[in-house]
Amino acid sequence: MDRLGTETAFEVLAKAKALEAQGQDIIHLEIGEPDFDTPKNIIEAGVDAMRGGWTHYGPANGQPEVREAVADYVSRTRGISVNADEVTIVPGGKPTMFYAMLALIERGDEVIYPNPGFPIYESMINFTGGKAVACPIREVNAFALDPEDVISRLTPRTKMVILNSPANPTGGVTPKESLEKVIEALKDRPDIWILSDEIYSRMLYDGHEHYSPMVDPDIRDRIILLDGWSKTYAMTGWRMGFGVMRPDLAAMFTKLMVNSNSCTASFSQRAGMEALNGDQSAVDDMLKKFDGRRKRITELINDIPGMSCHLPVGAFYVFPNVKELGLSSAELQDKILYEGGVSCLAGTSFGAEGEGYIRFSYANSIEKIEEGMRRVRKVVESL
Repeated sequence: MDRLGTETAFEVLAKAKALEAQGQDIIHLEIGEPDFDTPKNIIEAGVDAMRGGWTHYGPANGQPEVREAVADYVSRTRGISVNADEVTIVPGGKPTMFYAMLALIERGDEVIYPNPGFPIYESMINFTGGKAVACPIREVNAFALDPEDVISRLTPRTKMVILNSPANPTGGVTPKESLEKVIEALKDRPDIWILSDEIYSRMLYDGHEHYSPMVDPDIRDRIILLDGWSKTYAMTGWRMGFGVMRPDLAAMFTKLMVNSNSCTASFSQRAGMEALNGDQSAVDDMLKKFDGRRKRITELINDIPGMSCHLPVGAFYVFPNVKELGLSSAELQDKILYEGGVSCLAGTSFGAEGEGYIRFSYANSIEKIEEGMRRVRKVVESL
């Protein structure tokens, strides 16, 4: 258990909630979830499913119709052909990375992961006894992955490479050409797996298009695609995710599901099927609002002395540089929370390479974002 890490966003959220319980007004820019309600057609499908008896155990790997819907969705969005036997439905995004590590990583195996990056990558690598090999994600590259950084870290002990684009916490998007260079380098290493975290695949701006490494047929059988409903459809509380992988590994994921969760909630799966197949206008509207917030928060941050912020092109986060302010990321995070009433996350919540940065989620209203940045400016000016 000492090897298992945590997700700081939930710890900071708890601190913020404690302050609210004491009567303090807190603006929440810390947690990584859309502030929008789940679209009505999806809620209605879930309610209808509960009333229709979808409240019992289902297959451990997901209901056949839902796996078919996911296979069709991935085929459409990635431009490949996916079969239902390659799909496993799991309760959220984390189980896919959790099961991939448990199934494939032995003690001493090396896993290359993005840093700063989603903290559960490093946590799970350490938990399984693997060696976490940090690959820096640099502001100078607009927070896109530099393929040479990955390639230079490959050793005979490398067992897995984790890719994440669009990325948390930076909002960075790695160009197709860069991902192709990584994939090309891995073709000569049939012992290496690729975990492609594409949970933010629909959250792109400024004309960027999503590219999935799964399109390369020469390496597809070693790729595990991670995606789900939480971010795209504002369904974080429904606990719905999926993995796409070759069928023999999917069977191992099913065995892990049997030993842990039994199955994903049956009514959630019916709602998830409606999300993929139903009206997408709510998603389009949400992305349009996120786009406006993205531009506004970046503009406001860049107007604060000592802070600078790259305009992200994916997800719903900004990752401003705060090195000029003279405080550690953790010190600044606490100062902004306790003195400014704004909840954000230190860059080091996402790995050592995050020092000198903080993360704001712009999954909040323009009004709250503007008030939040006014408070942050006041804290910074008091330093």
